[in-house]
Amino acid sequence: MKLICAPMATLTHAGFRCIVEKFGGCDEYYTEMINAGSLVNGGPFEKYYTNTDPVPGKVVWQLTGKDTAHMVQAAATLAPLSGIGIDINMGCSAPDIMNSGAGAAWMLKPVEQTREMVREVKAVLQSVSNDTGINRRLSVKLRLGDENFTDQNFFDFTDMLVSEGVKRLTLHPRTSREKYRLPPRWEYVERLAVRYKQNDVSVILNGAVHDAKSLNAAVAAAPDAAGIMIARGAATYPWIFSELRAVLNHARFFCTIDREQTALDFLDMLEKYQPPEFLKTRMQRFFEYYCLGFSFAHYFQTQMLNSKSADDARGRVRDYFRREKNDKLLIINLGAEL
Repeated sequence: MKLICAPMATLTHAGFRCIVEKFGGCDEYYTEMINAGSLVNGGPFEKYYTNTDPVPGKVVWQLTGKDTAHMVQAAATLAPLSGIGIDINMGCSAPDIMNSGAGAAWMLKPVEQTREMVREVKAVLQSVSNDTGINRRLSVKLRLGDENFTDQNFFDFTDMLVSEGVKRLTLHPRTSREKYRLPPRWEYVERLAVRYKQNDVSVILNGAVHDAKSLNAAVAAAPDAAGIMIARGAATYPWIFSELRAVLNHARFFCTIDREQTALDFLDMLEKYQPPEFLKTRMQRFFEYYCLGFSFAHYFQTQMLNSKSADDARGRVRDYFRREKNDKLLIINLGAEL
């Protein structure tokens, strides 16, 4: 079963991948959403989105956009790059994304319009595969639909995706409005996995897996899933993939985490891989999650929020751990009874 890092806006960039890799990494990294229109029109920051460091062979390009023409052109730009393939975002339910016609809005458009977009993106990938001899996978990340979804409409939609050559479906089994208010309906992941078992289509479970207990519950609910995708838990615990791999293998996981050094390493990677204009938002986004297990999480978050530069942030990190020495080292001893 694969363990996969989810696409997260302002977070799953090259610098973040370096931190996760430091702790053993995962099987695949989905990039943060790449806006097709910005990429096609040569936006000034696109080179930061298309950096494949530090593991080019594990990268999946996640593409979002509102119209077929831009999606196809963007796919033609991304497909020749290193990586596994392209993922079409049909799951983002943020109002600004949906209202623009992107993200989960593709599930609500006339089905033939969505079919055309998927078919043309697939054709781009097939052309690149024919030219290079390297297969590029087409995948889709999606939700259940809107509040009025029915099983018939949902499975008709996924049948269409599979018929057009989509080889992976990653399901966040909530509707577009549920956000995180209700538990995810993992049973729909299992139903998808069983439905497409003979089609050579992998189905990935996404949603509410953040530790050993939730992992075991997810696997029990969807035993035929090909993998688990982790989102916010990867920012809170960048070592989570190695920890959960041990759970899947019924093995012991022992590790001492230097949380101060990890924070400083992240700031280094942020300066290396992100433009100065992105520094503050990327820093705030990571530390919003990373410090949740600290004794004074809100205080630490505020310190990072008020940082004026990477050097200022480094000083605040060192000051915090100078005050809260017990927060510096985190010892994980999972499966000690083995």
